[in-house]
Amino acid sequence: MLSLFEPILADLSAEPIALAPGRYGLVSACDGGLLEVSGLSVPVGSMCRVAHGRNLSLNAEVIGFRNGRTMMMLLGDSVMLRPGARVWPEGRPGLLPVGEAFLGRAIDGEGLPIDGGSPINARCEWPSEGIRTGALDRSPVREPFDTGVRSINALTTFGIGQRIGIMAGSGVGKSVLIDMIARGSQADVIVVGLIGERAREVSDFVERHMTQGKRERTVVVAVPADHAPNLRLRGAMLATSMAEHFRSAGKRVLLIMDSLTRVAHAAREIGLLLGEPGAARGYPPSALATITKLVERAGNSAASGGSITGIYTVLADGDNQDDPVVDTARSILDGHIVLSRELAQRGQYPAVDIAASLSRVMNDIAAAEHQTHARTFRALTATYEANRDLVLMGAYRAGADPQLDRAIAMHDALSGFLGQETHATVPLGESIAQLATLLASGEADAPPP
Repeated sequence: MLSLFEPILADLSAEPIALAPGRYGLVSACDGGLLEVSGLSVPVGSMCRVAHGRNLSLNAEVIGFRNGRTMMMLLGDSVMLRPGARVWPEGRPGLLPVGEAFLGRAIDGEGLPIDGGSPINARCEWPSEGIRTGALDRSPVREPFDTGVRSINALTTFGIGQRIGIMAGSGVGKSVLIDMIARGSQADVIVVGLIGERAREVSDFVERHMTQGKRERTVVVAVPADHAPNLRLRGAMLATSMAEHFRSAGKRVLLIMDSLTRVAHAAREIGLLLGEPGAARGYPPSALATITKLVERAGNSAASGGSITGIYTVLADGDNQDDPVVDTARSILDGHIVLSRELAQRGQYPAVDIAASLSRVMNDIAAAEHQTHARTFRALTATYEANRDLVLMGAYRAGADPQLDRAIAMHDALSGFLGQETHATVPLGESIAQLATLLASGEADAPPP
């Protein structure tokens, strides 16, 4: 029993004793969750504690300065907060807890456990903004990444160290698809950031994926939608920092972020509170820059040999693919999977729109024959969809277009290939072989010219 306390006692003995006088400030203004504190000078990103009634306190994070006062945002509710409440700094500014101790655990944006387990004794820290490296320090993507999803493996093949976006409107199946990828993929460590989503989804995800076989290599960082915006943003940074820590140890990490849009919403709330103008449909420049900085932290490391394969869901508000967040994510990511509401309404799951989806590294990691088969499949699917109304109305005359004739004959087989049961896993090699067999049988069954 005493052995459980030995790491904690060792850390306490190694911690230097602070002999400087304690500093504190006073709350002078409160506007929602935004506090103005006088008499306390601490860096941006510092964590502070605010006196909250008798023997209670609240956490707050420094987000800026104004007129000689420090601007902070509460990580909790402001009920019962009073003017003149004392505020004192704690912890090390700009650093987040990471390490092996978080494997198998579900934590919140502050690194505290939410799974009912014992407290986590984190011995390592990582900069919240990451450690910036030169562009040439990133090794290229050269190995394929097996997602376990047949349509993605065969037609938009991912690579180890690639950053991919899953883009769709609400209720089209983004969360279901990342469930399938988390279940079917192979990685040394899986870090999942559930940022700004429903609390029910958090508990469901933990129940499904923190199983005995994968628990010891999985970390879940969950900050539901009802939490403060800076805590949501902090949760996204914590998940990314956790992935960077394991990459620096030479491990292959799968980072799943659900969703990147909620991170942008949190950054937008903070930016507007600080007085930034809403430039692009209400998004201040800092909100869109947050997405870029977060995504760029994933990738391969030439120094350690580790990698972060990043999969980010992007919510297209109103199914609008020209939304600023969608457009920014598409421009910075190495590929994107677009889910179609129309295909979902037809009963195709996952509802991957192959014509609109793209993997920018597929040509570097897939064999020439595989690329040819994928292009042929895309061409047949696009040809059928472009003429679907004519075919359904009976206005098309067979024999007028051999490509369309083949697409019509193979339509059921093509749709069946794109569909997959939620709990089914199709490995990469099997997906490529099934694609080749499908096109070979379709070519044999094609009507003569």
